[in-house]
Amino acid sequence: MDDGWHRHGKQEVGIEMVSFSVPTDTAISEIRNRVIKIIGEQLGIADDKIVDTANFSEDLNADSLEVVQIVMEIEEEFDIEIPDAAADSLSTVGDAIRFIQLATT
Repeated sequence: MDDGWHRHGKQEVGIEMVSFSVPTDTAISEIRNRVIKIIGEQLGIADDKIVDTANFSEDLNADSLEVVQIVMEIEEEFDIEIPDAAADSLSTVGDAIRFIQLATT
C-alpha cells in the first residue's frame, strides 16, 4: 500500500514549514513613527518629546481617558485588537510599540 510517505523502501518524513517574519529595523521605525504621531495628536505633544521610555501617565501626563483613546487609535491604525488586560500593562511608549510588533508579525 502506497500512502504517499513510503517510497523505494525508505520512509520519508513529512515536514510542515512554518514561516514567520521578524520585524526589520525599518518596520520597527515605521511602527514607532506611527505610534508617536498618534500620541502626539492625542496629547498635543511635539513628536520629538515622545520617547520609548516615556510613561503615559507620569511623563506624558495622560489621564486614563486619554490612554484609552490612544489605545483605540492604535487599534484602528494597525488593525489589531488590544485586550483590556494587555492595554492595562502598556505603561510606556515602548510597551505599546513592542505589543504592536508582536501583534502584527
